Amino acid sequence: MSAPAPSAPPAAVPAAAPADVRPLGKVAVLLGGTSAEREVSLMSGNGVLAALRSQGVDAHPFDPAGRDLGELTREGFSRAFIALHGRHGEDGTVQGALELLGIPYTGSGVMASAIALDKVMTKRVWLAEGLPTPRWAVLEAGRQSRSDLRAVPDRLGLPLIVKPPREGSSIGVTKVLGYSQMQDAVSLAARFDPDVLCEEFIDGSELTCAVIGEGSAARALPVVRIEAPAGNYDYEHKYFSEDTGYRCPAGLSAADEAEVQRLTLAAYRTLGCRGWGRADLMQRASDGRLFLLEMNTSPGMTGHSLVPMAARAAGISYEALCLELLRSAALDSTPPPAAAPAPGAA
Repeated sequence: MSAPAPSAPPAAVPAAAPADVRPLGKVAVLLGGTSAEREVSLMSGNGVLAALRSQGVDAHPFDPAGRDLGELTREGFSRAFIALHGRHGEDGTVQGALELLGIPYTGSGVMASAIALDKVMTKRVWLAEGLPTPRWAVLEAGRQSRSDLRAVPDRLGLPLIVKPPREGSSIGVTKVLGYSQMQDAVSLAARFDPDVLCEEFIDGSELTCAVIGEGSAARALPVVRIEAPAGNYDYEHKYFSEDTGYRCPAGLSAADEAEVQRLTLAAYRTLGCRGWGRADLMQRASDGRLFLLEMNTSPGMTGHSLVPMAARAAGISYEALCLELLRSAALDSTPPPAAAPAPGAA
């Protein structure tokens, strides 16, 4: 699917911006980029851009796919809101460039971003800390022969999930029901990543939980339950279909809601995330056990996105959320400023 052109940005910010946003200076909203998630990033970025401008922020779109990041310094930008998704936006590369430029940015720093985008490395870190994640196997490039493929279902059982380990938005993901589907599933995933991650399928409810903040001050937002047609929460159902249902409150017991939030905060802090993020989890139907799937360090901000949905349930508007995240922008070498409570926040 080809990416739509960015919508025309709103009119420039008025000269007399509210006093509380003037210290934020000139803000670049990084959007688009070169990853397979460019289309989603354009939608996220334009939503953030409009929200910030509605609050009087001097915000401007900046697409790294067509512009040198060095222009941020030459054009006097004082901070960046990262609305990029996937590689070269969420994997520590843009974060590292902004560190060198000395421009504070939203979201996690270089190391946490790099680890979180790599689902295999994320699993290794989580398991080292005793956090639950589905069993998995990696089919490395050059080790994807017929015998290698057949060994995976023997180890993980069927069905199982095959995915590229360094992509998001369910791109290149296949639910494999039988041995005969393995080759096509691995070939699809390998189009996006030379290594292929195979993961135990967890039959149950798909949940997601967002986090805002850093360290001990980080707070989890209400849990969202995702109800996709036939359990197929793919790219189309994430961003374009009206058939996917979302429940927030998620309908969990108070104990289960608290446990999802506890696990999410532990997963977030273990990876060293800051600013914001969103964990995806599964709750197994047979015993209610929770499993962490991945951590998103630059979550979507589209009309179908889950962080704004959870924020609304917590009494935080989309505009207030964008402003709070922008205020938390920081460099790895300097702590973020103390953020004022967002309007309506608990």
